[in-house]
Amino acid sequence: MEKIKDKIAIIGSGNIGSAIAQGLLDAQIITANKLTLTKRKLESLDKFSKIGVKITSDNIEAVKNSTIIIIAVTPQKMDVVLDEIKDFINPKKHLILSIITGAEISHFKEKLGEAVQVVRVMPNTAIAIKESMTCISANKEDEQALKTAEIIFNTVGKTAIINEDLMIPATALVACGIAFFLRAIRAAGQGGTEIGFHAEDAIMLAAQTAKGAASLLANRGFHPEREIDKVTTPQGLTITGLNQMEHHGFSSAMITGIVSSAKRAETIFKK
Repeated sequence: MEKIKDKIAIIGSGNIGSAIAQGLLDAQIITANKLTLTKRKLESLDKFSKIGVKITSDNIEAVKNSTIIIIAVTPQKMDVVLDEIKDFINPKKHLILSIITGAEISHFKEKLGEAVQVVRVMPNTAIAIKESMTCISANKEDEQALKTAEIIFNTVGKTAIINEDLMIPATALVACGIAFFLRAIRAAGQGGTEIGFHAEDAIMLAAQTAKGAASLLANRGFHPEREIDKVTTPQGLTITGLNQMEHHGFSSAMITGIVSSAKRAETIFKK
């Protein structure tokens, strides 16, 4: 795979920022010496420093020495960071990729300049193992920047280009969604333990089963109900279990959780 020639800085290398860094390195799309990670407390980034990644608490230094700037701080810290780096952003040099929930492209352009290329990106933590579902969006004039973001994030999973007004829903379905599916796997593991498996074995069996189910849809493009129909027979075991789950609100709970997260995401950042 061809490596990115540009230097990349990830400002705010917490859980998601570190996951992005790990994914990019594992995908071998960038060499360690072309990657800079910033964080106020650097101890958690020691594993990156040991392999040659530049780590620093100086965001300005990171911007000066990089071309692609991935901003992954919390919404509450966003304006502080933008005010800090704005005088060092060069529209002819820099590309901004924002991972910040709720922060609109227009806000970045107001802060950094209308000519600055900005792409909104919403990955999930599976990016660390190159299995992220990442949604990306940009203004029409920044189409080339969008293509660059697509190339980067396609190496660490799959990408979907969406309209910016869908980025909040994408946050709930994609970023929060990974926790929802993990909770479902944990519940399946608990069920497995109750019927006789050791806890660690039950989780492994449930996780692999979930992986297989997801792969049927992701790799073959089938509808979930088509696959469900294949394993449900009249008066059978599967339909008995499915109906009990529905009686207790399984689908409704998942839908309500996703909708609730989307509504909460709308309030995280207000201009």
